[in-house]
Amino acid sequence: MNIRLSATAVAVAAAFPFVSTAFAADEPTGETVIVSANRIDTPDVAATYASEVHTRKDIERSGATSLVDYLNRQSSVQLTPNFGNRFTPSINMRGYGTNDGFQNVVISIDGRRLNNIDMVPQLVGSIPLEDIDRIEITKGSGSVAYGDGATAGSIQIYTKPRTGASIDVNAGNHEALGTTGYAGYVGERFTASATAEHTEDGGFSDKDPSGHRDASTSDNWRVSLTGRPIDRLKLTLDTGDARIDLRYPNSLTLAQFHDDPGMNTGRDYTHQFFRDGYWAVGAEYDFASNWRLTARHNDEDKRSEFLQFSFRTDSRYLSDDIALQYLGDALAVTTGVQTFDGERADGFSETTKKNEAMFVQGQYEMGRLTLSAGARREKVEYEYDPSFGSRLKDDKQLSSWDLGANYRIDDVLSVFGNYNASYQAPDIDRFFAFNPVTFETIFNGLIKPAKVRTVTLGFNHVLPTNRLKVGVFHADLNDEIYFNASTFSNTNIDKSHKYGLEVQDTWRISPVLTGVLNYSWTRALIDREDMGGGAFDGKELPGVPRNNVVLGLNVAVGDQGNLYVSHTWRSKTWAANDFDNNNAQRQRAYQSTDVAYRHRLNKVELYAAVSNLFNYKNGTWVRDDAIYPVDFERTWKVGAKLSF
Repeated sequence: MNIRLSATAVAVAAAFPFVSTAFAADEPTGETVIVSANRIDTPDVAATYASEVHTRKDIERSGATSLVDYLNRQSSVQLTPNFGNRFTPSINMRGYGTNDGFQNVVISIDGRRLNNIDMVPQLVGSIPLEDIDRIEITKGSGSVAYGDGATAGSIQIYTKPRTGASIDVNAGNHEALGTTGYAGYVGERFTASATAEHTEDGGFSDKDPSGHRDASTSDNWRVSLTGRPIDRLKLTLDTGDARIDLRYPNSLTLAQFHDDPGMNTGRDYTHQFFRDGYWAVGAEYDFASNWRLTARHNDEDKRSEFLQFSFRTDSRYLSDDIALQYLGDALAVTTGVQTFDGERADGFSETTKKNEAMFVQGQYEMGRLTLSAGARREKVEYEYDPSFGSRLKDDKQLSSWDLGANYRIDDVLSVFGNYNASYQAPDIDRFFAFNPVTFETIFNGLIKPAKVRTVTLGFNHVLPTNRLKVGVFHADLNDEIYFNASTFSNTNIDKSHKYGLEVQDTWRISPVLTGVLNYSWTRALIDREDMGGGAFDGKELPGVPRNNVVLGLNVAVGDQGNLYVSHTWRSKTWAANDFDNNNAQRQRAYQSTDVAYRHRLNKVELYAAVSNLFNYKNGTWVRDDAIYPVDFERTWKVGAKLSF
């Protein structure tokens, strides 16, 4: 494997330790940050893989209105509306692109997997920010614990109950309204929490011919219960429901976008309805010293309906996770089995994708050195059962493994390396194809599982006034899965590779002033693609900006106030469908300056936020004269949160 990094990238990585040493102290006193992507809780400075953690404090100070908004403007992950849909966004992480990147990252909330079995992105917009305690972004690792699709990495979202109650009410321009209620209790033997959220906005674009704007309403609720009937046993119950009704705009030509990104082109907006209900039960039993048995079952029902087309799909996902853990002072090992049974019905057929996996993950500490290793074997089964016609069945056998090491040079500096093999099995929309001659569904013989090998090297430098994390990575890919819009087919890129640099830094400039930097530089290149007749060879994967920068400045205003100013910038790149890098129009750079202020008065917290302060006209270029407007004007909101 050849790791290719530019001289600039290497120089920046090498220079950062000397920048941060100017703020050195005898001993670090910073808050410990825990990561658990390999299902073993570890301080992030001792982890054997690259991670990015966002805490509850980070979320609150940002002024974000949704999880999508927060990840897009405060993290290294890039989220944009998927052809206008803000609730199921396109996701680009580590250079997998806005087209298909969402299938290369596993997203979970408290262990419940959000990924779908078809080409619909994760319903990230249904998760209330009020519930989130921590977001952990794992890069280039996680395939042993999460399996199918964790090629770029994983995003784990964790919730945490707290005692008390609160109600949050906010309003903004474009008829935006939001209400969130929370109640919780944390006791020695029992915890309970409940959240209900209602949001709506009147739309950002002009009315369509039917008289509607691109408006949306969202209603979510969640209840979580935990009990300890005896000291060694913990039981959990989690249930929730999300209902989303939205309209989203059509694409514009370049001239229309220049004239007015909020204009309507004489076509009705896409009208879609989502419903997502789930329940989950789990148990943890410490049956002996250092030994723990865990089990979790999830049952989820989903419905997606395009109302103007009278087209509806219903899905049901069943999953089970059973694991045995040994948690010793130096050695920790987790082994288990995971199953996932996904089915989608559309009134004409039922299509299923089933995953069955066994895995083992271990970590061993030898003084300053931490070593980790793991492996996974997974079977993926497909079945297509139409109301009329022939039933189709097939299966795939896939494997992944992970090796890592972290060495703590001293109390403030540690270095780490990780080598990960991962895979992505095709979803049901890619694995099955429609034959236009026979009008039958057939196997897509061109599509193969994608296989990726990723190397990540980095260091952590943590001081009382500065927390710095730097990493470089290189990924070799075989059969990267993509949709070729020119031939309207799902197929594979025979050979491709990605590499880049990632920097995170939090600097306490003074007792009242803190600076935040999150930067990533990424290259994603197509080495060989036979389906393109050589036209794609040596080209850049479209929809992957080379640079992504988030700059933040946090200011403490007295004892009660907090001001946060941030700026997000992503460099221009090729339009999403421009695989031969030959379109006349390119994806423009994305920019947004955001300001948020919060002020606490006893049990009342007042806040105000402005997004896209300078009215940047942002959009997503799919191809020439196919531009979906996004974040194209200034928005604001004001609100109050009352805690009991």
